[in-house]
Amino acid sequence: MSGTATKTKPVTILQAISSALADAMAEDETVLVLGEDVADPEDGGVVGVTKGLSTRFGDHRVRSTPIAEQAIIGAAIGASLVGFRPVAEIMLMNFTTVAMDMIVNHAAKLRFMSGGQTHVPIVIRTMTGTGFGSGGQHCDYLEAWFAHTAGMKVVAPSNPADAYGLMRAAILDPDPVLYIENLPAYWTPGEAPPAGHVVPLSKARVAKEGTDVTIVSYSRVLTEVLGAVDAMEAAGVSAEVIDLRTISPWDRETVFASVAKTGRCLIAHEAVTQFGVGAEIAATLQAKFFGRLKAPVGRLGAPYAPVPFSKPLETAYAPTADRIAEIAIALTKDH
Repeated sequence: MSGTATKTKPVTILQAISSALADAMAEDETVLVLGEDVADPEDGGVVGVTKGLSTRFGDHRVRSTPIAEQAIIGAAIGASLVGFRPVAEIMLMNFTTVAMDMIVNHAAKLRFMSGGQTHVPIVIRTMTGTGFGSGGQHCDYLEAWFAHTAGMKVVAPSNPADAYGLMRAAILDPDPVLYIENLPAYWTPGEAPPAGHVVPLSKARVAKEGTDVTIVSYSRVLTEVLGAVDAMEAAGVSAEVIDLRTISPWDRETVFASVAKTGRCLIAHEAVTQFGVGAEIAATLQAKFFGRLKAPVGRLGAPYAPVPFSKPLETAYAPTADRIAEIAIALTKDH
């Protein structure tokens, strides 16, 4: 109808990632996909993110591999050195431990060790996250390990548009990128991004503006943060919400600008609190705003323990909207 805005059908994070891969492969024949069960005879991965790609682009570009994570990353690195842009799937984030030598000592270091002559443009897709009773060896958030590794970029989208745009940016990047997907959030609906949409790496998003406290988060916990906003507003507290999107290198300017305005900050993530991403951001903020903060920087993460298998314990393990609201509100009192 003339003059009526066209509404796009919502998509899930899973669909957005799949579309990003398909669009990138259609545009660039050097983009490859490899990993356990990623081809169509194996249903396109454990949740079907790559379903349809091998039928469309051929088995030579979408390759199901043996259960051998070190070999998957090694093959991806080798392919990248001769001009390809591989997207390697490590089914679960805990399984990156099997490939740590390839990721940390080779992918992350080759550009440095070659004096800048060699780039390693690989994307390592992996999923994790509590909520499905997968136990302590299947759903850890280990992003701090890789954020600590020079030469690696780490991203973690919270919504479909960013999932698409960050994947497109990660594939284009000349350096290795760890792309973290959250299993329970795969079916989160959201606005469908336009084809070719790119979200620049290292650029955070102000998900909500506020004046009293800044809350920094990423991935599924960002949804919990947004769920805490109503309770906070009912208590008379206005929160500004920052979605990091890229964990490393993180967008200091956007976070600094927000904290300069609010004078308070809470960082929330699903990884254990101890030695986590929140610790790095908190230390940076304390140094930057020493004497100007209205309250100590708060951190909220998981307890220092493996993820429980027990459903009640697992539910209590990860940050919730109620707990985020409680801590953020407390930061604005008596300070």
